[in-house]
Amino acid sequence: MSTIPELTKHARELMHKAVDSTRREFSTIRSGKATTSLLDLVRVEAYGSTVPLNQVAMVAAPEPRMLTVQPFDKGLANVIEKAIRDADLGLNPATQGTLIRVPLPALSEERRKELVKVIHKLAEEGRVAVRHARTETLSKIKKLEHLSEDDKTRAEKDVQKATDDHIKQIDGLIHAKEAEILEV
Repeated sequence: MSTIPELTKHARELMHKAVDSTRREFSTIRSGKATTSLLDLVRVEAYGSTVPLNQVAMVAAPEPRMLTVQPFDKGLANVIEKAIRDADLGLNPATQGTLIRVPLPALSEERRKELVKVIHKLAEEGRVAVRHARTETLSKIKKLEHLSEDDKTRAEKDVQKATDDHIKQIDGLIHAKEAEILEV
């Protein structure tokens, strides 16, 4: 049998994970500056399976508008280049010897607006995860026996406050990322 503190703690943990997940997703969205996390979602066909790019190569951001990818196995350079090109990030990598250079083109106004829409979609997924944690916890609290209505009401207010706080955090992430993308 769970107690109210255990349930609210669990709800907060789930909500915190949702915010962290949203933050990670945002870091893979390209803004004006090069970040190595931009290629985190790229998956490469290597050694008979699909693996994340960072397991077969080292990614670096030596310049504000350039990423470099150094394959650990020189034979994978072409496969990695193709994976980056096919990742639908709007990038056009070029292999020079064993180093893959990935120049980041300037974002057009249209592309910036598309990225803002993507951010809002990802943020909504984060909010849904937070609300789901709230709903799940509230239903468990309602099922608890041997508790006064006051205790249940207090617990529900606690969970709602945590929900509001975490949704506010996601909204803050949206505003920061939106400003970063729309900055020319």
